[in-house]
Amino acid sequence: MAIERTLSIIKPDAVKKNVIGKILSRFEDAGLNISAMRFALLSKDDAAGFYAVHKTRPFFNDLVEFMTSGPVCIQVLEGEDAIKKNRELMGATDPKQADTGTIRADFAESIDANAVHGSDSAENAAIEIAYFFPSMNVYSK
Repeated sequence: MAIERTLSIIKPDAVKKNVIGKILSRFEDAGLNISAMRFALLSKDDAAGFYAVHKTRPFFNDLVEFMTSGPVCIQVLEGEDAIKKNRELMGATDPKQADTGTIRADFAESIDANAVHGSDSAENAAIEIAYFFPSMNVYSK
């Protein structure tokens, strides 16, 4: 298996619930290293730029509103098969369909307020990481 990097965002709903540490522990317990992390209060331009791939989707404006509703915690996760591992830890987008014990099953409120974001491919991970972190701010263990 290859060492990969992926972007993870703990969204405003989970930050508000004060479960950041519990979520970060799940990443580390699964063998993922946190190689960069920061808090941010995204502007509408920041959120719209990050989610530009969804610009024509009906949920785009609500997503931008939600992502700017409070602070987020953004991380770069690194480890073997990190993208797949993180997506398994997150669970299905709709927490009602997420497997028991996943982040979304345990902490998400709804399909819209679903606690976390994770990159879905190596290509998108590289784009998403670069959006939030200059390469000099990401390290490897």
